[in-house]
Amino acid sequence: MKLSNLCSHHLPLLLLAACCLANRPYTHAQQVSIPLGGNAFQISSGSSEEITINGIEHWESNHTVYALYFSLHTRHTVQLVLPLIEQSGSSTLSISVNGAKKEYHLKAGDREIYLGETALKGYNVIKLKGIRKSGSDFARIQELLLRHKDPIQVNYVPDNQDHNFYFGRRGPSVHLNYEFPKNTDIKWFYNELTVPAGDDPIGSFYMANGFGEGYFGMQRNSSTERRILFSVWSPFETDDPTAIPEEQKIRLLKKGEGVYTGEFGNEGSGGQSYLVYPWEPGKVCKFLNSVEPDGKGNTIYTAYFMDNNSGQWLLIASFLRPKTNTYYRHAHSFLEIFEPANGYVSRKLRLHNQWACDINGRWIPLLKARLTGDINAKRRYRVDFDGGVEGGQFFLRNGGFFNANTLLNTNFTRRAKGSIPIIDFDQLP
Repeated sequence: MKLSNLCSHHLPLLLLAACCLANRPYTHAQQVSIPLGGNAFQISSGSSEEITINGIEHWESNHTVYALYFSLHTRHTVQLVLPLIEQSGSSTLSISVNGAKKEYHLKAGDREIYLGETALKGYNVIKLKGIRKSGSDFARIQELLLRHKDPIQVNYVPDNQDHNFYFGRRGPSVHLNYEFPKNTDIKWFYNELTVPAGDDPIGSFYMANGFGEGYFGMQRNSSTERRILFSVWSPFETDDPTAIPEEQKIRLLKKGEGVYTGEFGNEGSGGQSYLVYPWEPGKVCKFLNSVEPDGKGNTIYTAYFMDNNSGQWLLIASFLRPKTNTYYRHAHSFLEIFEPANGYVSRKLRLHNQWACDINGRWIPLLKARLTGDINAKRRYRVDFDGGVEGGQFFLRNGGFFNANTLLNTNFTRRAKGSIPIIDFDQLP
């Protein structure tokens, strides 16, 4: 999608106010204000001085490191300026622009840090670390200014309207929407995925088997916990599960051993289940789920995950969704970051050997998929996303502020390889 085709209120547009830079003026300069609240991260381990919606507010430790990211669509020369908020004491900072490091000495009353003039293109990172100080804080910084002479296109999170800072720092979610056979009642969807070694940071959701009314995949939730997650939305639209009328609630029919079941909210509401399971990067994970009407105006959703140790299918859960009459539709996968503090870390998902099975037991390979994205990707607040075919397999990648050129709504086709699933449905738990 071209930037020129996007609505102006959907883009981090340039602020075109005229300004003058003391001692280092750009005549008739323009500037872009990049708020740290939606575009910066605290990247040092062990520090609790996180970025707030107001940027850097409490910076006392010299172990804390902040990183600010933004992207320029084409190469331009800009001046980089960090305005200061009430600099009350002296301090020395180490600041790098794309790896070029320099020390800056601040004194009480200083109003800005001038980082210099440089030509930039694509993603850029500015890192800040405190060295010494006389007051309580090294500095308080709310924004980065890009001052420039010519019009430029900058990709960044522009404001906190509709909680943009939260979702912007999480990063862009990307999806693969599989092409299903037409005029065919599909009951089962089988998928295999692999998370490459090192591509499993905390706060990652690798969703394998999505459907029109929910999703089924796996997450890394903490340094000690990983989950297999299966959720079905209620037909009653609300973010508050307690508001769902009894006759429209998702009903649990059965669940596997050790599986937690309950309700969820905040992104629609419905029935949730998960199994704490130590899935491993580099190993193939296999997912199987079904969608089938019960003939009484309801639909039953059931999910299975293959245990890598025993080679047996594990039942996650089976839910009944009222007021629904459908077979499997809208098969998709996605890669999502649900921990904003880790939105600067890249992750990747490989997806291979997708099959659909109709109500007559006929397996059909799924070879085509279309790449789509969430509002971050659509508005191009974040452009660190990618997807397509690699080595004969579908893949998705996001986070980490890498440069990519793949456009949303691009269609991809993988080679027909991989073996047909051998599953005795009657023997499933």
